[in-house]
Amino acid sequence: MLEADGFRYEVVNAGVSGDTSAGGLRRIDWALEGDVRYVILELGANDILRGQPVSQMKKNLGEIIERAKARGAQVLLAGMYAPTNAGADYQREIHEAFQALAREHQVTLIPFFLDRVAGIDTLNQPDGIHPNAEGTKIVAETVYQALRPLLEKEKQEAAK
Repeated sequence: MLEADGFRYEVVNAGVSGDTSAGGLRRIDWALEGDVRYVILELGANDILRGQPVSQMKKNLGEIIERAKARGAQVLLAGMYAPTNAGADYQREIHEAFQALAREHQVTLIPFFLDRVAGIDTLNQPDGIHPNAEGTKIVAETVYQALRPLLEKEKQEAAK
């Protein structure tokens, strides 16, 4: 999608399967080495699945955002929802945490990373949680819809 729109960026996947926000915080400095312009921050789902305290997840994500911004990178925060069996209070706390992080740190938020994929059997692996190849294409489109305006803005500013 980047190349099709004329953008020339190398995409590096610094994610680790099964990782939590605490794990991401531990390796963020390594992930930010080099000329990192954008960080797509998609962490917290495993914190949520493990019932971790929302305050700790929010603190970890906030610190990751601060470190990325301190190095000059723009952050695109990918929000997650808690499953319905987590309870209404926990669901609300999770939703509010991602909204607050975006507001407090002035970063772009994808409200729900798995929008149009979560809960649809044909778009997920047998575990019902992780997208399959078709689901991943939809997730990539969701991310790109939020990322593209940031790229366009940088392109316009560079042309001035």
